[in-house]
Amino acid sequence: MKKYQRLVQQIIDQIALGVWHPGDRLPSLREQVASSGMSLMTVSHAYQMLESQGVIVARPQSGYYVAPQPQARVPQPPEQIRRDEQVDINTYIFDVLQASTDASVVPFGSAFPDPRLFPLAQLNRSLANVSKYANAMSVIENLPPGNEALRHAIARRYAQQGVNVSPEEIVITAGALEALNLSLQAVTEPGDWVIVENPCFYGALQALERLRLKALSVATDAEEGIDLDALAQALNDYPVKACWLMTNAQNPLGFTLSPEKKQKLVALLSQHNVALIEDDVYSELYYGRDKPLPARAWDEQGITLHCSSFSKCLVAGFRIGWVAAGRHARRIQQLQLMSTLSTSSPMQMALVDYLATRRYDAHLRRLRRQLAERKQQAWQALRRHLPAEVRIHRSESGYFLWIELPPGLDAGELGEQALRHQISIAPGRMFSTSDTWHNFFRFNTSWAWGEREEQAAIRLAELIRQAISARTPLSA
Repeated sequence: MKKYQRLVQQIIDQIALGVWHPGDRLPSLREQVASSGMSLMTVSHAYQMLESQGVIVARPQSGYYVAPQPQARVPQPPEQIRRDEQVDINTYIFDVLQASTDASVVPFGSAFPDPRLFPLAQLNRSLANVSKYANAMSVIENLPPGNEALRHAIARRYAQQGVNVSPEEIVITAGALEALNLSLQAVTEPGDWVIVENPCFYGALQALERLRLKALSVATDAEEGIDLDALAQALNDYPVKACWLMTNAQNPLGFTLSPEKKQKLVALLSQHNVALIEDDVYSELYYGRDKPLPARAWDEQGITLHCSSFSKCLVAGFRIGWVAAGRHARRIQQLQLMSTLSTSSPMQMALVDYLATRRYDAHLRRLRRQLAERKQQAWQALRRHLPAEVRIHRSESGYFLWIELPPGLDAGELGEQALRHQISIAPGRMFSTSDTWHNFFRFNTSWAWGEREEQAAIRLAELIRQAISARTPLSA
C-alpha cells in the first residue's frame, strides 16, 4: 500500500473509532506533515483522496473538516496483480477510437499531439530532396534492419545520453507500435505470461490479445509508477517471459520513473531473466533541463528491447520507429520480413535528410516549451470549470492529464454523452482489463486553447455536474 493510501486508511479508521467526529477540523497539511513524517505532496494527495470520497470537506481559508455525513469506508486500493488468461479489449478500443475520428469533434481523447506543432514544411522539403536521387536500389538499401545512415543517427542520439547502442542492433520499423509488437513476438510464444502496468497503453493490451498471450497487470500509481513489490511477487509466482512498460511520461498516467526506481526495475527483471520491452515514445517530451534516461541505461545483461519513434515528437505521418534490440535484432528482422517486409524507403531517406540539417534539437526545444504552455493552459481552464469533486492528475512531461471523477460515475458513459456534443475523451476502461479505472479518463492538452476548446471544457463540466447531482450513472 502506498504512503498516501496508508494515511487515508489511518484517518478513516480514526473517524470510525470516534477520534474525529463530523464537523471536527483535521490537522492542517503542515501539521500532518510534521506529525506523520510524510512529505507535503503525500499528505496533500491523501487529503484530496479523502475529499473526493466525501469523507472530509475543504473550507476556504479554514482547512479540512470531517464531512457532516461521512460516507462508507474508502474502497481498498486496486488489486496489486490482476491475472487475465485471455485478453479481450480490442473491440471496445476500436469503437472508442473510431467514434472520435470526425474532424468536427474536439479531440481531447486523441492519442496524438497537434500535428501543427511539427515542422511539416521542412520535412516535405526533405521528402522532395530525396525523391530526386532515389533509385531502384533505394528499396533494397532500406530493407531490414533499415537505412544505415538513419540507424547511425539514432545511435548517436543514444550516445549523447551516455547510452552505448550499436547501429547494428537497431531495427527501423513502421512506427513504435510495430517495434513493440515485433519485440513481444520475438521473446514470447502463445500462452506465455506478460507483465503490463495497470493502467497501461492500450496498444499493449491489443498486442497481447492478438498474440494470444496472458496478462499480469501490476498496480501502477500516477505519482510513483509501478509497484515494484507487486512486480516482484508476480515474477516469483508466474513463469513470466516479458514485461512491457513505459518508464518515461507513461501513457495514460504521465509519470516518469525516478533513476533509482529504473535501476531497481532492471535489476529485478535481470534477476529473473525476464525481457524488458521498454516503450519510450514520449522520452523527448520532458519539461526539465535534462532528458530522462531510459531503463536501458542500467541494463548490463542485455534484457532490454528499447522501442521509440519520431511519431510523437517530429511527424506522425511518416510512421518511422525503431527498436534497439540487442541480441534479438536478427530475430526481429526476420519477423519484420515476414510481416510488413520493410519500412517506407522514402520516409527513412527523408528523415536522414532532415536530421542532417541539425534543426531537430531546435524543433524539440520549441515543441517542449509549447506543450508545457498548452498543458498549463488546459489545466488552468479545467480547474476553473470542473466541479471541485473532480481530481486532475498532472505530470511535468508529455501532453496528457489523467482525470478522476467521483466514485459512482462512469467515464465511458461520460464519453458517450460528450460525443453527442462533438467532444471526445479517452475513458479509463481503454487502459485496463479491470473495472478499477472506470471513473477516470485521459485528456489531451496538446491542442491550442481557443474558444472552441473553452466551450468544450465548459460543456464537459456541465455533464459531470449533472451526473454528480443525480449520483446515478450517466444516461442519454
